[in-house]
Amino acid sequence: MGNELIAAAALLWVAGGVLALTGLRPIARAALALGALAGIAAAIVALPEGTGLVPLPTRLAGESLDFQLTPSALWLMGFGLAPAALAVAISTPMRAHEGSWLFGAAMSLLGAIGVFGIQDGAGLIVAWELMSLGGGVMLMSESLGHRSGRSILFMLGLLEIGTVAMMLAVILLGHASGHLGFAGFGAAAAAMGPAMQTFVWLLLLVAFGAKLGLLPFYEWFPRAYGTGSGATGALMSGVVLNAAYFALARALTEWMPAGAGGLGIVVVLVGVASAILAALYAFQEDDWRRLLSFSSAENAALAVVTLGASIMFTADGNAHLAGLAWTVSLLHLGGHALAKGCLFLTADGVRACTGNYHVRQNGVLRSAGWPFGLGALIAAASLSAMPPTAGFVSEWYLFQTVFQGFHLATLGARLTLAIAGAGLALTAAVALATFVKLFGIGLLGARPASMSGNRVAGRTSGAVLALGLGLLVLAIGMPWWIMALDDGVEAHFAPGVIGSMVVGWVLVPATGGPIGPDHSFAFISPTMLAIAMPLLAILPLLLLFVTSRFRVRRSAVWYGGLAPDPARAATTALSFSNAMRTFYSLIYRPQTSTQRETNGQPYFVRRLTYRHAVAPLFAKRLFGPLVMGTVGIASAARRLQSGSLNLYLAFIGALLVIILALSLL
Repeated sequence: MGNELIAAAALLWVAGGVLALTGLRPIARAALALGALAGIAAAIVALPEGTGLVPLPTRLAGESLDFQLTPSALWLMGFGLAPAALAVAISTPMRAHEGSWLFGAAMSLLGAIGVFGIQDGAGLIVAWELMSLGGGVMLMSESLGHRSGRSILFMLGLLEIGTVAMMLAVILLGHASGHLGFAGFGAAAAAMGPAMQTFVWLLLLVAFGAKLGLLPFYEWFPRAYGTGSGATGALMSGVVLNAAYFALARALTEWMPAGAGGLGIVVVLVGVASAILAALYAFQEDDWRRLLSFSSAENAALAVVTLGASIMFTADGNAHLAGLAWTVSLLHLGGHALAKGCLFLTADGVRACTGNYHVRQNGVLRSAGWPFGLGALIAAASLSAMPPTAGFVSEWYLFQTVFQGFHLATLGARLTLAIAGAGLALTAAVALATFVKLFGIGLLGARPASMSGNRVAGRTSGAVLALGLGLLVLAIGMPWWIMALDDGVEAHFAPGVIGSMVVGWVLVPATGGPIGPDHSFAFISPTMLAIAMPLLAILPLLLLFVTSRFRVRRSAVWYGGLAPDPARAATTALSFSNAMRTFYSLIYRPQTSTQRETNGQPYFVRRLTYRHAVAPLFAKRLFGPLVMGTVGIASAARRLQSGSLNLYLAFIGALLVIILALSLL
């Protein structure tokens, strides 16, 4: 039944893409949304066993193609498709290019499903490129940012670096195994020498890390996301990001030998460094899409940290902790897809209300209503790891995973996870401040008198509320939902891993020893928290009721002796984050400029223009020289197009001489 639903989803997406180009946009939008719902239904039906292996009726590179979705793929796909279904159903991109946007969405969804299920190297490359190209088409059809063309080309250029690395890795593994099927990659990699294994492993990390935003590739995230709508961001941070992580996890754990503990250390360190930098830069953004894009890179890096920990535990022979780390990454990305999709759709609601995506105190919630605000609040709390949301559960598990590094045999491995714990603590603190800023400044505050009276559409509020409540349902039911991963984790690691993570309503870290709250390293119960927290709220509600019966004297804030202007006196995104910018100036390298406009007299200023920015860490030292080198090569090669027939004949003659010389050697 699962494969039939997946086939239906793929057919609906193909039909939706074709209909979008023919002008039947409402029908195309409905087809894409129904296809996403069919994919979610397939995940529900096929878990926990997964789908069977199905040969596809086509051949690629002379080999047959097979399709199969493992439990891990179904979990990530199902949660990624939830915000995608709502995004394609309710989004309203620029009407002039709506058909192109729907076509790009269909390409991304088809490519993502291929990455999840294709069992062949050539098919994976085609699906990967289709997924990337679909994202570019969606962004180009909207072009809502400054210099969008360059930003999208920058994204595609960095992603092509990853594609080239993937192609080279697949070629090396396919040559060693004799075919491009994934089934033979593991044995082929094990037969390679240590140097070649390390080279292929690094190629795979670069290939899939480019899409996940591992350093230095995370710098394409704000540029690209900042040119599109929140609906595009919901697709790219949901199903596309989950597909990229699944491809990386499968490659490093199934294609490569299990004893690469030292390479697991590299994965952990790269993930921690990426998470810290992405969180720090997210805190400085004042655009909803750019801030959320950095947050997506941060959360992808957190999942990569647990993947590296899983590789380290596997190399050390501790299958239970390896399975724990693997499971935590799936839980984290599942909740992240719901939360990030919710906030990206919230960003579209802010734009509908204010006309832009700026993080400012515009009093949006006064126009949007409580369903919109409640959904956004739950999503922000989840990404801040606040109880009882799904983000709280997954980040608690993440910390428990790295805290159990003392089980590792070598000092270097133990120190790596200890350093990772410190880095994750910094990331969590910055993420909390980031989403306090986003919700507090981006949605609350007084409504300026000059602001138009636009309201958030009811369908947007409903989608935001549905995704927010989904995070609560996921967290509260986690002791039961996690059982959907039991078969997949057991087959990949060891029996009883999921069973050792759940004791009734209580969640505990799996150690392989006696289970239960009395024997565990730590334990929580999000289900009990959901029951206890409303009960604990009774006392402050009673105090609020009692104090409301007394008259409270309210006075306006001192505003220099002038009449207070709530819009001008409001806390801005810059003032909220400037202290952190000053403290971490070595990383941010802040840039400021002030321009004064006068009437010719230096003491009478008509206008004061202040500009501020933070410098990207890799743009000037890494990407800048690469771009200049590419432009230089292109300029030199342009001389070949001189239009001179004699020059072209000389080139052909030189090539013939070289070919003749090579044939005689």
